[in-house]
Amino acid sequence: MRILVVGFGRVGARTARVLDAEGHEVTVVDDDHEKVLRSRERGFTTIEGDGSDRTVLETGGIDEAAAVGGLTGTVETNHHICRIGSEYGCRTVMRLSEDVDPDVYDRYEADADEVIYPERFGAAGAKTAILGGDFNALGDLTEGLQLIVVTIDGDAPVVGAHVNDIDLGDHGRIYAHGRDGDPLTIPLPGTAVEAGDRLAILAVTGAIEDVESTLLG
Repeated sequence: MRILVVGFGRVGARTARVLDAEGHEVTVVDDDHEKVLRSRERGFTTIEGDGSDRTVLETGGIDEAAAVGGLTGTVETNHHICRIGSEYGCRTVMRLSEDVDPDVYDRYEADADEVIYPERFGAAGAKTAILGGDFNALGDLTEGLQLIVVTIDGDAPVVGAHVNDIDLGDHGRIYAHGRDGDPLTIPLPGTAVEAGDRLAILAVTGAIEDVESTLLG
């Protein structure tokens, strides 16, 4: 999968490395010359320029990318990146580095496929390491949230549905998908659910039964 990572700070650099390790074709965009040099030293195709500039994103190949991540430290820049990415049919992920008012968050959420708070997931990473990196052994990721993995059986109502179209409401979000026996990865916009697939969901504690009911019937 071709992916555009905009912002090569702490979050963007880690994201790019993980995606590259999984075999994806990663292009980095950043306007900080030192970060550009660091990205190139690590072997990434890197475009130096303002990631909120449409021409810069086009130079980075956004027209051929399956996904774009607005992972800079500036919220409005990330928002603009996602709006441009949506015009090209990309899956868009927007980083928030600060809490925002609910009405502002709603606007961001409407313009991106996913809104993430990397700082909030810092505790999840620490807990994963403490538990030996066992993805399925994670309990509470953050206060009020749990990570669960659901295996879809042949009679589940979501079989045949596109992963990105499955609506769990306020109960949770689907973050990864894997075919039977394959690793969990970010789903493509057109990925359809098949029997035996696994879905990783970040669910609200107390609503797990509702999530499983929506997915499994």
